[in-house]
Amino acid sequence: MTTAAPVDDIVDDPSDLESREWRVIVWDDPVNLMSYVVYVFRRLFGFSEAEATRKMLMVHNEGKCAVVNGPREKVELDCHRLHHYGLWATIEQS
Repeated sequence: MTTAAPVDDIVDDPSDLESREWRVIVWDDPVNLMSYVVYVFRRLFGFSEAEATRKMLMVHNEGKCAVVNGPREKVELDCHRLHHYGLWATIEQS
């Protein structure tokens, strides 16, 4: 007769989740012009024209691009700001 060994529950420490790196992903959409996306990236994040264009082209060609990284609260705010400008954005852990 075999008996199963007990499995310890894994408990994530909430403070550990807050200290992890997060990133904002901007997704391609059929609505916004490429020039508008460059404008939004420059206005919100202070990217140069070249950097904003590079990130916009990644969104356009690959379907998504990680635009900024940081602590969860900061990327949640950045994601909300992108939504305000009509861009489709989500956050995920790095």
